[in-house]
Amino acid sequence: MHDPFVTLKDIGHSLSARFRSLTTAFFRDAMGFLLMFDLTSQQSFLNVRNWMSQLQANAYCENPDIVLIGNKADLPDQREVNERQARDLAEKYGIPYFETSAATGQNVEKSVETLLDLIMKRMEQCVEKTQAPDAVNGGNSGKLDGEKPTEKKCAC
Repeated sequence: MHDPFVTLKDIGHSLSARFRSLTTAFFRDAMGFLLMFDLTSQQSFLNVRNWMSQLQANAYCENPDIVLIGNKADLPDQREVNERQARDLAEKYGIPYFETSAATGQNVEKSVETLLDLIMKRMEQCVEKTQAPDAVNGGNSGKLDGEKPTEKKCAC
């Protein structure tokens, strides 16, 4: 039996167009995403919608676990994106939102822990779903002999 582990990958927030096709490979293998934008750049914030579309289209699951992060919260005098704008967008997508600072560490750990909690809850639900039919149906998971299991797009 292997111990569970977590791998965090950073694919960058400002990838050039010629490398964007590589990101779909990362999307397919990831169980969750920290979607980060720059609070000091309105354009960075506007790109969030495109990234959300990319994640929803290419992730392992139709509704992947995502946490939206506005970074550079330590630079209020350079801020171009207000908190209400960002919170409204996060609410629209039904995802948590944090304002962080890589420079000071503000909310960095909290945002990562939130994503990991979401992933763990999804995994627990998947385990419960797979165990419940076995207990109820005497181990045959409700399938007739010879019937192929249905495939899901989601890893669970």
